[in-house]
Amino acid sequence: MATATASRLAVLAPRPLAPSAGRRRHAPAPGGAPSRPRALSAAPRGRVLCLAAPASAAASTTDAGQDRLQKVPISNIRNFCIIAHIDHGKSTLADKLLELTGTVQKREMKEQFLDNMDLERERGITIKLQAARMRYVVNKEPYCLNLIDTPGHVDFSYEVSRSLAACEGALLVVDASQGVEAQTLANVYLALENNLEIIPVLNKIDLPGAEPDRVAQEIEEIIGLDCSDAIRCSAKEGIGITEILDALVTKIPPPKDTSKDPLRALIFDSYYDPYRGVIAYFRVIDGSIKKGDKICFMANGKEYVADEIGVLSPNQMQVDELYAGEVGYLSASIRSVADARVGDTITHYSKKAAAALPGYSEATPMVFCGLFPIDADQFEELREALEKLQLNDAALKFEPESSSAMGFGFRCGFLGLLHMEIVQERLEREYNLNLIITAPSVVYRVNCADGETVECSNPSLLPEPGKRRSIEEPYVKIEMLTPKDYIGPIMELAQDRRGEFKEMIFITESRAKIIYELPLAEMVGDFFDQLKSRSKGYASMEYSLVGYRESQLVKLDIQINAEPVEALSTIVHRDKAYSVGRALTQKLKELIPRQMFKVPIQACIGTKVIASEALSAIRKDVLSKCYGGDITRKKKLLKKQAEGKKRMKAIGRVDVPQEAFMAVLKLEKEVL
Repeated sequence: MATATASRLAVLAPRPLAPSAGRRRHAPAPGGAPSRPRALSAAPRGRVLCLAAPASAAASTTDAGQDRLQKVPISNIRNFCIIAHIDHGKSTLADKLLELTGTVQKREMKEQFLDNMDLERERGITIKLQAARMRYVVNKEPYCLNLIDTPGHVDFSYEVSRSLAACEGALLVVDASQGVEAQTLANVYLALENNLEIIPVLNKIDLPGAEPDRVAQEIEEIIGLDCSDAIRCSAKEGIGITEILDALVTKIPPPKDTSKDPLRALIFDSYYDPYRGVIAYFRVIDGSIKKGDKICFMANGKEYVADEIGVLSPNQMQVDELYAGEVGYLSASIRSVADARVGDTITHYSKKAAAALPGYSEATPMVFCGLFPIDADQFEELREALEKLQLNDAALKFEPESSSAMGFGFRCGFLGLLHMEIVQERLEREYNLNLIITAPSVVYRVNCADGETVECSNPSLLPEPGKRRSIEEPYVKIEMLTPKDYIGPIMELAQDRRGEFKEMIFITESRAKIIYELPLAEMVGDFFDQLKSRSKGYASMEYSLVGYRESQLVKLDIQINAEPVEALSTIVHRDKAYSVGRALTQKLKELIPRQMFKVPIQACIGTKVIASEALSAIRKDVLSKCYGGDITRKKKLLKKQAEGKKRMKAIGRVDVPQEAFMAVLKLEKEVL
């Protein structure tokens, strides 16, 4: 034991520089070439040293990681992804896999290595998908492990489904202290639909509150996976990482050998490079692709020449050929991300495949909001910023919009609330724009009296009441996982949002799954915040679109001094119209400065006023000079003042300050 401790201290002790070494970190080897730094053991310090991989195993793995470009037989390729809920340790585990296989050197390593954006690091979420090729040696046999790191949020479920279609297996990472969460379940079901081999991993076993036995039983009961040999690990401490790598090799099946078939490659991600155009990440399903091949995208029929192909390890490394089972990238001077959409199939132009790979669909925006620059001079800058973001994000849609209150801006469509937040934050951070953001809305379907169906995302574009027969709104199925103590408050929240109760299942003695169907419009406000607040942070949720349903919806207009303000119009359910109208009129009364005449503030449905407030006029005391005398003198002065106010009201115009708009928009997000 003393010898082992001494050797470990010797490795970790700082090595003195040779006098002649100058700025170099390591003294030259006897042959004259600079020696490489010795690979440190992956073993962590402290009480868990005995559980980590031995130094010799880590060193040999690191050396093997240097030869990542060497080809291996198709039977030695393993394609896998990691499924996890937010903050269950997915990125930390990916970091450890990259480090232990030598894919990334220790000196280059940083936390959340595959998360490139500052926003991802701050929030602890994966927004942009990444891939990494690792080389791992088992019994002197080299294996190629392709990790496809997927975003876990429901907004990006289509991208996740295409990434899963590019894999044969998945690591199901569950926090040993928190257990199974809603997002974990949703992604597991996606993986099962794609017939993936799932390996359960219980992470964070080093935490004092970890209960791996309870969580393993939970996984068996909820998902039905056998957890008798579930891997118990701590990605942070480096415990169990070698066992995970061994399980990837032994349990995940290799890809099918279809390298002789016509080329079919599945695009699972793409991004725009300002110098090379669009770079597409793909998995070769059938056949092979070489540098210089003329290729065709089967969804849009466009043709290109593959100028550059390579692998991601995790940086781009060029190769001459990729065959069935391999994962790589492609550069072909493509000008728009819309030409290389996620889920599309790449094939050879001269020898086309008989059919495209299944599952392709174009992303359709679900949530809309208006973006207006606070400074009107920034309108062109906002347009350029949105165009640049759209180069990397084909799901982002926008069109110009003008408002009498807020000037010129854009109506933007997003995949969901998280997608909307990310775009807003990137516009403000990366392009230094100050924005006003209207309350989020959804796409309604209006059935007109003439039989036509119109899709409407903006209240100002809603047809007149006489022209429409009915309005349909999108509904979602929402699954909420919660401890049993918070079932009451969560059901009350769902009922308040017009939810329809479907079922409640006790997945364990202490946790329940509650399923509701409710309008998407009721969820795009502060539903998630309220869910976390009422459950003290313990509940989690997942939702999926179930279709459109007819509802009693009305357009609520706000009129100030008998003039409608389109920017404040909303589409609400008839039962909630009064409470929303009352809240908006009261808030506007507080915020609009008093005028020289009386200003009525009204919430209307069509011509019917349902809530009203009045802003009293600023009045001069015309009776101050009357110290007595006849009452008719006072009446004459008051009548003259009233006539002046009436004339002023007829020609007067109320300017609503921008601060009032911003406060009311914030209120709309809360009350809708």
